[in-house]
Amino acid sequence: MASSPRLVGRDVRFTYIALSTICRSFVTSATRTSPSQFHRSDFSGQPYTGSYEPGQRTSGPLGGASNLGATTLTPKVLKQHLDQFVVGQERAKKVLSVAVYNHYQRIQETQRREEEQEELLQQRLRREFADTHPLEDEFPGHQDGSSRLESPSIGIPPILDSSPLTLDKTNILLLGPSGVGKTLMAKTLARVLSVPFSMSDCTPFTQAGYIGEDAEICVHRLLAAANYDVAQAERGIICLDEIDKISTAKVSHGKDVGGEGVQQALLKIVEGTTLQIQAKQEKSSPGRSPGPASNTYNTNSPPSGGPSNTPGSGNSTSGPSKTETYNVRTDNILFIFTGAFVGLQKLVLNRIAKGSIGFGSPIRSSSSSSGNMDSNISVKSGSEESKLFAKNLPFFTTFSPVQSPLTQYNPLDLVEPTDLQAYGLIPELIGRIPVSAALSALDEDALVRVLTEPRNSLVKQYEQLFRLSGVELRFTRGALREVARSSLGMGTGARGLRTCCERLLTETMFEIPGSSVKHVLITEAVAQRKSAPIYLARGLQHKFHSLISAEEEEWEARMHKSKSRVDNDGATAAGSFEEYREKSKAAGVM
Repeated sequence: MASSPRLVGRDVRFTYIALSTICRSFVTSATRTSPSQFHRSDFSGQPYTGSYEPGQRTSGPLGGASNLGATTLTPKVLKQHLDQFVVGQERAKKVLSVAVYNHYQRIQETQRREEEQEELLQQRLRREFADTHPLEDEFPGHQDGSSRLESPSIGIPPILDSSPLTLDKTNILLLGPSGVGKTLMAKTLARVLSVPFSMSDCTPFTQAGYIGEDAEICVHRLLAAANYDVAQAERGIICLDEIDKISTAKVSHGKDVGGEGVQQALLKIVEGTTLQIQAKQEKSSPGRSPGPASNTYNTNSPPSGGPSNTPGSGNSTSGPSKTETYNVRTDNILFIFTGAFVGLQKLVLNRIAKGSIGFGSPIRSSSSSSGNMDSNISVKSGSEESKLFAKNLPFFTTFSPVQSPLTQYNPLDLVEPTDLQAYGLIPELIGRIPVSAALSALDEDALVRVLTEPRNSLVKQYEQLFRLSGVELRFTRGALREVARSSLGMGTGARGLRTCCERLLTETMFEIPGSSVKHVLITEAVAQRKSAPIYLARGLQHKFHSLISAEEEEWEARMHKSKSRVDNDGATAAGSFEEYREKSKAAGVM
């Protein structure tokens, strides 16, 4: 019997479907067996839990990743920020940047550990709540069947200390002459950090019970800078300026309440203790005006007064109506000490210098032993003094293959704890300041850079000040060099530059506002008080720039001529007694 066409079509359709399924299975099996794909056995043996704990680390490739992410604050970033405001002082910048960065890391690690402990506590509470039985809650006398009797231990159990690794702080001492940037570096870093910062002067400090400020006032100022937030204040930075002014003084009678007494009061504060700070709102002073909450802290906050009325701080009033006591721990507060230490370089040179009797012995120059503000010493490269300085340097320095005839050394780089003890600091305080960095005195070239390079340089400030009156002010390079030379003779470092500029521009700032003058040029002759400043009216801009070009060309030609003369003199002059003797023998004099 012949089959109908309908049955034949259905058989063909079923055959096509079967062939398609077989082909798809071959393709899928080939794809699964491809060596570039994962196998099912790769995922076997992986842990799996039916519950999710948000505080636990992720298992897998990201299990060891940091929960804090990549840090945007590094020592190099901090030093680059300091380079915009402070000229030179490379080693001091590196030391300060590393110390502040480590302090920032310590704060983050402490915060992470606190959050981790809190999360572990919450996990334990959730698990205890999940394991409780409702019948045990209803019948308190019911025995817990899951509890087992613990076998008594034989012998004395060992003492287990599960406390984490403690990261101690490293306090810093910055020493150097006045006007080299010690205070400026501390204030510059305070603007970029998200931690409270306060600066105190050690000059008015006295021992507790005497007229003056107690040593605890520095922590009080830090608490006020943190808006009376104890948790933030305990992670802040305190800068104690003029630490050399509290050195031990020899008194004929009585106690040294302003020297050794203050140092002893600072011991526990620097090491780490708990202080009780009493803050009382002044009746005559109103509360601070409310403002937006931010991560920056006021470093000039007065030590008196209570918390400010800032949104987000939880204070609805301007301050407490009565005295409030705050317990502040100083374990995690970083201390930065700064001081000029006038005369310390003489103690250092006396310690490292050899006897200067006999031929070939290094003779210390009178400038190095006079105790002046210029703390840099120029010695001949390769001489005995140069080798002596290089031998006693406490850090490694890279020497360039092309060395100059004279090498600059800062004796304060060789400071040891024994030198600070001889200066007047007690050994207990010196031991709590493990890191010291010396800042060099600024020479003429450095003062010229201070005038022009920093972001807040004096030249830019005066140009902006004249620009507000619609006047263009320009300094020639010769004028800048003369201002730096005059400031160097004052012995006050970079602070003397403003004095010289004020003397130079006072008459101009008096005459210019409201006049027709639109251009002011300060040349080298003007800086030397040999001529008056050059004033030009509107429309003489071309002449103004022509005068600037002429002055610059004349100054460059004069500098090139003087440099050539110095090179010729240096090639014929004797650099030491031995060279002078050899040249004399060659000339037949000896």
